[in-house]
Amino acid sequence: MQRHSLIKLKPMNRDKFFAAIRPMFGGTFSTKQVDSITAILNECEAQNVTDIAQIAYIFATAFHECYNPNVKGSRLTPIQEFGGLGYLIRKAYYPYFGRGFSQLTWEANYKKEGERMGLNLLSHPDLMLDIPTAANSHVWCMTHGTYTGKKLSDFISGAKVDFVGARRIVNGTDKAELIAGYANNFLVALQ
Repeated sequence: MQRHSLIKLKPMNRDKFFAAIRPMFGGTFSTKQVDSITAILNECEAQNVTDIAQIAYIFATAFHECYNPNVKGSRLTPIQEFGGLGYLIRKAYYPYFGRGFSQLTWEANYKKEGERMGLNLLSHPDLMLDIPTAANSHVWCMTHGTYTGKKLSDFISGAKVDFVGARRIVNGTDKAELIAGYANNFLVALQ
C-alpha cells in the first residue's frame, strides 16, 4: 500500500472515477453529490494536491463527516452538524457549529477561514454550506493543519501512507479505521 502515495494524480477521466465510486453511494448520485465531488476534485487541482493517497483521504473524510442518515443523498455534500437548534444552541461553540465538508467549528476557525477566503463567515456562517466554499476550506484545512495542527503530509507523504493516523487531522482517532477503509476505496477509484 505504501507505494500508492508515490503515484501523482494525472489528468483523469472523471466519468471513470464517478463510475468507480458509484457503488459507495448506493448506485446513484444526487446532483448535489456530483457538484460536491467535482468541486473537491477542482480544489485539489487548484491547490496543487496531486498525491492520490492524500486526495483519497480528503474524499474519505468528507464521505464520513457529511452523512445524515435522515437525509437521502446527504453523503459527501456540505451539511451542518446534527441535532436541531435546541441541541446546537447548548454547544459551547454556538453559533459556529459544524458546517461544510469537515464540519468547521468554533468562532476562531470561522474567522480564520473567512479572512483567508475573503468572506465574512462570522456574520454569515452558513456560507460554509456553499459547495465551492466548503470544498476550498476542506482541502485547505486538511493540507495546512488548520483543525488540529496535524496536516495530510504528516501522515501521507512520499512512501508513507497512514490512513488510520490521518484521522488526527480532523478528530483524534474517532472512527479512524472506518474512514481508512473509505480512503482505500477512494484510492482504488483514483488509480
